[in-house]
Amino acid sequence: MGRILVGISSWHDQALIASGRFYPPEAKTTEARLEFYARRFLVAEVDSSYHRMPGRADVALWVEATPPGFVFDVKAYSLLTGHPTPFGALPRVIRAEFGEAIPKEGNLYINKLPPEAADALWAMFARSLEPLAEAGKLGVVLFQYPPWFHVRKENFDYMAHCRERLAQYRLAVEFRTGGWLNDENAARTLEFLRQHELALVCVDEPQGLKSSVPPLAEVTAATGFVRFHGRNSENWETREASDTKFKYLYSDEELKEWAPKIRRMAERAEEVHVIFKNKFEDYPVRNALQMIELLG
Repeated sequence: MGRILVGISSWHDQALIASGRFYPPEAKTTEARLEFYARRFLVAEVDSSYHRMPGRADVALWVEATPPGFVFDVKAYSLLTGHPTPFGALPRVIRAEFGEAIPKEGNLYINKLPPEAADALWAMFARSLEPLAEAGKLGVVLFQYPPWFHVRKENFDYMAHCRERLAQYRLAVEFRTGGWLNDENAARTLEFLRQHELALVCVDEPQGLKSSVPPLAEVTAATGFVRFHGRNSENWETREASDTKFKYLYSDEELKEWAPKIRRMAERAEEVHVIFKNKFEDYPVRNALQMIELLG
């Protein structure tokens, strides 16, 4: 039976802090909050790395503030997942070295960058994770692909490319369109992920919508992964702020649907990471603690 680790996405989310219902008043710094969080959970997902490369000072703080056995799942930087990224969000050293060759207006995409700049970005991101890996505290690198990342040969190729670029780390992939896991494509997708040692991010999210991803409970690599987004169907496909989209508190009955599935996943994996992304006030920590209790 593999280890089951339950936690939340972004322990320093401002809505969670502002709720005043999780962190004690004396935990006023990032380090103090992380130390408090790590006494209750064994895994945390780092969301900030999607927006900017993790700095060595940040990573050093994460390592020092958490006990042995604690791990971080780190979201891949936006450009590396195929998302549009403005010039100003590029790391300063990349802007300084390649700025003359990169458009400064509009959004950038990884396949439109000069090859040397793309190489430098991949290498920089890999180096930023080294302190976590050396401390034994790096879980998986999470590639959350965009909604327009559909079932095409070039996208299978790009996932294999991501695997090659970060061969030293464990990778997980999350799809945001259901075509990858529908009746027609699921077997092909799962086989590809297993061949390339890519963990499928199993999701709980609203169903019956155009973008809905089926809530499978599959293990395709050494780490199993489940991400709870909430079931707010009314706002799931809107462009509203995340406090609207993810405003959903799971009931005991809804979490009980997943507990036996997660246990079965743990029978086939070294670890299973269970992350609550229903970011609204203290909803994710409440549900994460409920899930820990359900799993025993």
